Amino acid sequence: MDHIDNNRDDRTMWGLILLAIVVGGLFRFLPTLTGNDEIDGLFGVLLGLYICSKPATHVVDMLIFGRDIRHWISMVQSDIGWVMLNLLVIFCGLSMVVTGTLRFFGAD
Repeated sequence: MDHIDNNRDDRTMWGLILLAIVVGGLFRFLPTLTGNDEIDGLFGVLLGLYICSKPATHVVDMLIFGRDIRHWISMVQSDIGWVMLNLLVIFCGLSMVVTGTLRFFGAD
C-alpha cells in the first residue's frame, strides 16, 4: 500500500486540470492553433488521453494493490478527496478528447 501513498501528487493533478482549462480555452477562443484543424484536433485528443492517464494509473494501482474488495472500499471512503480529484482530472481529460475530436472533424 505504500506504493499508492507515495504516488499521490496533488500539484501534478491540479497542473493537469489547469493545462486542460488553458488549452480548452485556446481551442474555444482561437480559430486555430497550428493553422490546421486536423493537427489541432489530434493535439487535443492526445493531450486529453495524457491527462486521463495519470488518474487511470491511480485507479489501477488501487485495484491491483488492494488486498480485497472491503479494503478497497474502505480506502476509497477514507480518501474521498483524492478520489474526487482523480475524477475531476478524468473529466477534464475526457472533455479535451471531445474538444479535440470536434476540432478534428470541423464540427467546432
